[in-house]
Amino acid sequence: MPINYKIELNKSQYDAVTFDEGPSLVIAGAGSGKTRVLTYKIAYLLEKGYAPWSILALTFTNKAAREMKNRISNKIGPDQTRGLWMGTFHSIFSRILRIEADAIGFSPRFTIYDASDSKNLVKSIVKEMGLDEKVYKPSAIQNRISQAKNRLISPDSYAANGEIIQADLNAKIPATKDIYKFYWERCKQADALDFDDLLFYTYLLFEKNPDICRKYSDMFNYVLVDEYQDTNYAQHCIIWQLTKDNQKVCVVGDDAQSIYSFRGANIDNILNFTRQYKNARLFKLEQNYRSTQTIVNAANSLIDKNSRQIKKDVYSEKEKGEPLGVFNAYSDVEEGDIVANKIVELHREHDYTFNDFAILYRTNAQSRIFEEALRKRTLPYCIYGGLSFYQRKEIKDVISYFRLAVNPNDEEAFKRIVNYPARGIGDTTIGKIIEAATNNHISLWNVICNPDANGLSINKGTKEKLQRFHDLMAQFIKEAPEKDAFEIGQELVKQSGIMNDIYQDRTPESLSRQENIEELLNGMSDFCSSRREEGDEQHTKLSDYLSEISLLTDQDDKKNEDGEKITLMTIHSAKGLEFKTVFVVGLEENLFPSPMAYDSMRQLEEERRLFYVAITRAEEHCFLSFARSRYRYGKMEFSNPSRFLNDIDTHFLELPKGNSFATRQKSDLFDDDRDEPYTDKRSYSYREHLEEERPRPMRNWERPQKESPQQAQPTRPLVNRTLKRVNSILQRPSVNSSPEAANIKVGQLIEHERFGRGEITKVEGVGDNCKATVQFQNSGVKQLLLKFARFKIIE
Repeated sequence: MPINYKIELNKSQYDAVTFDEGPSLVIAGAGSGKTRVLTYKIAYLLEKGYAPWSILALTFTNKAAREMKNRISNKIGPDQTRGLWMGTFHSIFSRILRIEADAIGFSPRFTIYDASDSKNLVKSIVKEMGLDEKVYKPSAIQNRISQAKNRLISPDSYAANGEIIQADLNAKIPATKDIYKFYWERCKQADALDFDDLLFYTYLLFEKNPDICRKYSDMFNYVLVDEYQDTNYAQHCIIWQLTKDNQKVCVVGDDAQSIYSFRGANIDNILNFTRQYKNARLFKLEQNYRSTQTIVNAANSLIDKNSRQIKKDVYSEKEKGEPLGVFNAYSDVEEGDIVANKIVELHREHDYTFNDFAILYRTNAQSRIFEEALRKRTLPYCIYGGLSFYQRKEIKDVISYFRLAVNPNDEEAFKRIVNYPARGIGDTTIGKIIEAATNNHISLWNVICNPDANGLSINKGTKEKLQRFHDLMAQFIKEAPEKDAFEIGQELVKQSGIMNDIYQDRTPESLSRQENIEELLNGMSDFCSSRREEGDEQHTKLSDYLSEISLLTDQDDKKNEDGEKITLMTIHSAKGLEFKTVFVVGLEENLFPSPMAYDSMRQLEEERRLFYVAITRAEEHCFLSFARSRYRYGKMEFSNPSRFLNDIDTHFLELPKGNSFATRQKSDLFDDDRDEPYTDKRSYSYREHLEEERPRPMRNWERPQKESPQQAQPTRPLVNRTLKRVNSILQRPSVNSSPEAANIKVGQLIEHERFGRGEITKVEGVGDNCKATVQFQNSGVKQLLLKFARFKIIE
C-alpha cells in the first residue's frame, strides 16, 4: 500500500521529503524527527521510480543505516530496498575503493588497519628511525597523521607546508614529516589502508580519475547525508565531487548540535551549504516531539546567544512542564549527594524506572563523585560509553603502584607496572622473573631484591633497569606506613614517570587520561581531609585508602546487571539519546565551558552547543547543578557558576530556594560577594572579547570573584596552563580549621565547605578532641573533629 505522506508527516517534514528538484538542506532541531524524514524521503524516491542502486545514503554509524533500512523495508517492502547504497562513509567508500583498487595502486584484497594496527606501525617506524619514543609518542604522531589526512594533506604537502613544519618544530618533533612519509609508503607496501585512508584515497580516486568520478556521480542520481554538521573536510569534498554536476543532494543535520570539532568535524560545512549549492532549498524541522515546552524554550534561549548559526524557532506542543531546576551546591561532594537524593525522590514519587535517569557531565573524570554518591545509596548505575572510574586503564596503573607500595608481594600489580612507563623491561625478562620466583617459592619482588641469589639470568643492562625500579619502589614501600595517602600518592605519580608520560601530547584520549589522574589525586586529598575532619587521622594511610576504594572497584556484585540502571555519561556520548530526567552537572567556569574553549569565540560557541545538546536530551525534567568548590589539582578550589547559566532566560528556571535551616532570598544564593571563612576565592580572567559577548547587566551568579592584583592575570597560553596544572596538583593543600569552632553550640546552623548546610545536634569532648555531630541537609549525619573542620556559623 502506498504511503500517505501528508497524513504521516507534518507539513515541514512533508515539504522536505517530497522536494527532489535540486539540492536541499534540512535543518532538524532536537527531537524533530530527523531519522523519520530521511527514511520517508528514501521511500518517496523509491516510490517515485528511482532505482535502489541509484540512491546513496551516508550515515555516521552502522546502527543508523540498519535502522533506516529496516524502517524503509517495513514501509514499502524489502524487495524495494535491495541494492540501496546505504551505510557509513567508511563502509561505502571502502566498497568503491575495492572496485577501483587498481586506479589507486592497491589490490582489491587490501587490508584495513584499525587504530591499534596504525599505532603499532608508527611505533615500529619511530624505533627504526632511532627516535626517542618518549618524545615521538606513537599515539600523538598517529593523531597528527590522522589530522593531516582528514584535511587531505599528503606526505609531500605536509613537508612543503611551512606552518605545519613550524608547529612540529615548536612541539620538538621535527621528524614527523619523515615518519608520515615512511608510514604512507609502508601502508602501500603492505597493501593496507587505515581508517583515514578510506576517505583520503576516495578523494584522490575521484580527483585524479575524472572518468571514474563521472561514473559514480552519474550512477548516484540522489545522494543523502545524515548528521551533516559532523562531516569533516574530506567528507565534505567527496560529497561535492559526487554532486556538483547533477546537484541532487539532500543533507540533514542541526548546526546547533555540532559538537565534534575535536574529531575534525567542521560546522562551516552545514553553515555554508546554501552558498556552495546556489539553488539549494532550506527546510526547517522546528517541532520538537521529545521535550516539554519549558525545556525547549530554555534550550532556545541558550542557543540564541550563538552568533554563527542558522536561525530556527523550535517549539513543542507537549505539556508546558516544570522549569529547569538549578542546584547550588557548596562542594562537589554535596553536588553528588543532591543529585542522588533527587533521583531517590523522583523514583519514589513518580512512576519512573532507574533507566529514566541520566547524569551528564563535561569530562569522564567527573563520574567519580556521582558513582560514590550512588553507591552510598545502593542505587544501580552504569557508565555509558566508558568504564567505571576505577576500572580505567590509567587509574588501574596508578593503583597498581599503590598496591605494590603497600604489598610488595602483589604479583599482578608487579607485572602491570614493572615496565610502565616503559623502562626497557620486556616480556622475556618478566618471564624469567616469574620462573625464578616459581623455582624459589618466593614473590616476584623478592626475586629482584636479590636477582643473583635467586638465579635470575639477565644481562647487566637489564639488571640495572630492574635495580632502578626496585630502588624507586623500595623508597615508597618504606614511606607507605609513615605518610598519608595523598602525600605518597602525588609523589609516586610524579617520581614513577606517569605524570611525564601522560602529559606528552594533547590528543583527546591523552587529555582524558590527564583529567582522570588528576581526579584520582583529588579523591585522595578529599579522603585524607575527610578522615582528619571526622577525627580519624590515624587511618589516612595508603593502605586505608586502598581498603576504601576496593569496595568501589569490586566487580563481583552482579545484581542489577541486566536490570534498571541510572546512566552516567559525558554529554558527547549522550548525543542522539533521550531520558525522562536529565541532570547536567558541573556547570562551573573552567569546567563547563572547558578552559580550552577560552582561546576563541568559535570554541566557546561549540561549548554552548554542547550544553544545548545536554538540555535537549530531557523529556520531562531537567536539572542543572554547580558546585561552589571542588577538589581540583589536589586541593580545594572555589569557582563561579558557568556563564552559560546566565544565557538561559530565568522564566524557564527554578532558582535555588531557601532551606529548612534558614530563609534567604533566591538571589542571595548566587551572591559571590558574601564572606567566606575558608580561603580567598580564586578568580579567573578571560580574554576581553569573551567578556564583550555579555552586554546585558550581570546577575549575581555572574559577578567576578574578589581578587588580588596578583590574581588578575590575563589568560595564559594553553601549554602554560597545562604546566600550571601539573605543578599545582603536586602541591600539598593547606588545612585550616574554622576560627568559629570554639563557639560551637547545639542547635546552631552552619555552612560547611564540603557538606553544605547543617544543624549541630551534639558537641562532645574538649580541646583538640572536641567533636560535633551535624545533620546536613543533603549529606546526612557527619561527626566532625572541630580542629580540622572548615565551616562558618550562620545562625
